[in-house]
Amino acid sequence: MKDQKKRKPYESDLTDAEWRIIAPLIPSSKEGKPRTVAIREIINAINYIVKSGCTWRLLPHDFPKWQLVYYYFRFWKKKGYWKDIHDALRGKVRTASGKQIEPTAGILDSQSVKTVKKGGFVAMTLVKR
Repeated sequence: MKDQKKRKPYESDLTDAEWRIIAPLIPSSKEGKPRTVAIREIINAINYIVKSGCTWRLLPHDFPKWQLVYYYFRFWKKKGYWKDIHDALRGKVRTASGKQIEPTAGILDSQSVKTVKKGGFVAMTLVKR
C-alpha cells in the first residue's frame, strides 16, 4: 500500500485526530478483495479535489491514480456512505456543542428575484444607436 508519510503533506490532508474520527466510518473493503492503496490517501485526494477545485485528471501524481480516487468517490456516493459519514460527523459536532444529535427544527428560506419582461436572446443583446 502507498504510505501517506512518503510524500509532503498538503493543507487538505486529514490530521491524525481527524482520521481517528473518520476511519471507523469508512466502509470495509469488498469481501475477498484486499485494498491495494491506503484508504486514508483516497480521502486525502478527495479532500484535495474539494478544497482546490481542480479536476479529477489534475490530481497531483503523488496521490493514487485519479481514476481510483474517482471510483471510490462515486461508489461511496451511490451507496450512501458519504451521507452516513456526514450524518455521523454532524452528530458528533452537535453533541460536542451540547445539542441533540438530530435537529428538532429547520428553516426554509425563499426569495423573489425580479426578471426582465423580455427574456432570452433579445434581453441580452445590446443595441447600439
